[in-house]
Amino acid sequence: MEFQVDARNLEIRKTWQDKIEEEKDRLSRHHSGLIHHLRLSIESTSSHKEGGYEIRLVAMVPNDTVIVKRKGESVRPLIGEAFDVLTLQLKEMLRKKRQGVKGQEAESPSDTGLIKRLYPFESYGFIEIADGREIYFHENALKDLTMDQLAEGDEVRFGAAEGDKGPCAAWVRSAK
Repeated sequence: MEFQVDARNLEIRKTWQDKIEEEKDRLSRHHSGLIHHLRLSIESTSSHKEGGYEIRLVAMVPNDTVIVKRKGESVRPLIGEAFDVLTLQLKEMLRKKRQGVKGQEAESPSDTGLIKRLYPFESYGFIEIADGREIYFHENALKDLTMDQLAEGDEVRFGAAEGDKGPCAAWVRSAK
């Protein structure tokens, strides 16, 4: 990651530089390879109260730029806050990206099977497929229906996935 620090109308203090390095290292550990270029600007502002500062953090990531601005009277806490907000924005960006991938999985080819067993109070069940194997599904995988609308013997379509404990359904829909 390319990293740049700019100071406007002030000199960067040693304690600020230490905080910047600490936050940059933390960001690199948690989001290595995601950020191509990171720029931090610290500016002494006259528009804020006497001795006010503005921190601007600009991160270049694939296909996007994330910008965080913070104003206040003390630089060190502003640096921490700006990096915290950037981290949250990066996590949200990654979550949305993963959600998009999950949405694409829902469009994948489906299998069919019959509801073999239901445990509505525990929010899960099993689908039996043609070869006799059982596929686990959780209530969260249900699309356009609820556990109350299912009964043993109902035919369903589902998208197979590999779960922590074996095969499971990434999504389940009524076959009707």
